[in-house]
Amino acid sequence: MIEKFISHLRIEKRYSPHTAAAYERDLHQFQLYAKDQGGKEVIDTGYELIRSWVADLISASVSSRSVRRKLSSLNGYFKFLIAMEARTDNPVGKVVVPKMAKRLPKFVTEFQMDEFFRASMFSNDHSGVRDKLLLELLYGTGMRRAEVIGLTEKAICNDGLKVFGKRGKERVVPISDNLRNDIRAYLELKRECFGCYLFDSVLVTDKGVRMYDKFVYRKVNYYFQNITETLDVSPHVLRHTFATHMLNNGADLNAIKELLGHANLSATQVYTHNSIEKLKVQYKNAHPRSEIY
Repeated sequence: MIEKFISHLRIEKRYSPHTAAAYERDLHQFQLYAKDQGGKEVIDTGYELIRSWVADLISASVSSRSVRRKLSSLNGYFKFLIAMEARTDNPVGKVVVPKMAKRLPKFVTEFQMDEFFRASMFSNDHSGVRDKLLLELLYGTGMRRAEVIGLTEKAICNDGLKVFGKRGKERVVPISDNLRNDIRAYLELKRECFGCYLFDSVLVTDKGVRMYDKFVYRKVNYYFQNITETLDVSPHVLRHTFATHMLNNGADLNAIKELLGHANLSATQVYTHNSIEKLKVQYKNAHPRSEIY
């Protein structure tokens, strides 16, 4: 039944591959726990077993964020079982969800980003030009890693880039003239290196095939490891960096929401906390009586 649920998420709900895979991992993890605790199937479990699982996760120092996600996976599964008339109740509703401490998004400073692109650490061959364009796309558009990987040549339009986000939601992300020119230059170089046959993905690996998650993560982390030693820079950190810098430079929160492809404004509002922290630092450094007030 778990397999049917995951298929339902991927095909009917159009969840991203990452989200569907996370649901599947969580459910299989609970399935193993249920069997260890008496051999029950997930479909037959009650809230007592789920509560015991949550307690074990917390005892094992699993973060509140991860525990909440696992409970969300279970909750979705039991709702599916009810819809399929395989159960009549949802035991997750009786389990207390652990509180989650607010965590500010990590980001790279504007100074560090300027230093990074001035460093000229990219080679002039296909790999170097591709890597530079990859990082420019992540920081210059705020796209998710999966969105950059899935970007096709057909997505390039007069207004910018047509991006397909979570659940297939389409949005258009504007790009600068410089970024558009860099994309065109790379596409020409790509054809010189791999021939003039039709490509699907804009960015490809050194073998001329579509990029994958770990490839993108390794590239980002490799280039940034010499820029900031205190921050593990991932593709998602560059997405946070894009949003934070936009907000700090006066962009409207609703505009940032649309650029990021967020479904709700609440998901975008987390970046206001970074701006408030920046204002606090500026106040403390600039006001002569900041230590008194």
